[in-house]
Amino acid sequence: MKLDRLTDRIWVFPFEEERDRPNLSYIRGDRWSLAVDAGHSEAHTKLFYSALEEAGLPLPRLTVLTHWHWDHTFGMHAVPGLCLANERTNEHLKAIRDKIAREGVEAFLSLDDSIRREYAGNMPVIVTLADLVFSGEMLLNLGNSPVRLFQAEAPHTDDSTLIHAVSESVLFLGDAAGGTFPTWKKDPALCQKLADTVAAVDADICLESHWTPVTKREMLDDLLADA
Repeated sequence: MKLDRLTDRIWVFPFEEERDRPNLSYIRGDRWSLAVDAGHSEAHTKLFYSALEEAGLPLPRLTVLTHWHWDHTFGMHAVPGLCLANERTNEHLKAIRDKIAREGVEAFLSLDDSIRREYAGNMPVIVTLADLVFSGEMLLNLGNSPVRLFQAEAPHTDDSTLIHAVSESVLFLGDAAGGTFPTWKKDPALCQKLADTVAAVDADICLESHWTPVTKREMLDDLLADA
């Protein structure tokens, strides 16, 4: 699988439905680069980095997590740079790491068939915490490529981080617009809150983790249909 180029400075390693692998995105600055999410497993993460190297792109120095779910974070131990998450995301990661240590890896593998497929062949399950933690909002300057990170209320989880590539007019939402695992039900009030948040962001393109890019209007229509 190869990278898709979304804008002058953004590339996307596409999602895969079978193993529930999310999009892994890359933002290139003049001084350093950033990745969005760390991958489902070491195998997934290494494929992403191989694709970056094949495209001649410098490896990201920082990986930002959109939320704690395993398909976005359990590849962290294979990331050569630093990983950044909001405080709540790190708390969730610690909780599931402790649960697996206490109850055994089967407690994790039994959550979903896609997890069993990702970890087939007795692939080890390794959970690590983020190297860096923030709360609220943070502005990063990659070099002529400002990136704004901010926490947002959303229907999917209580620890969503949205990532706005300002100069590229792209908003990364992770799974924020989705329902709650495992029922996938959406709280209408949280859909409305997320819609209000997205509406206030100056972005032309919205990218969810398990879908193709859409316009901001399409994203808002989807959220408001469930509000």
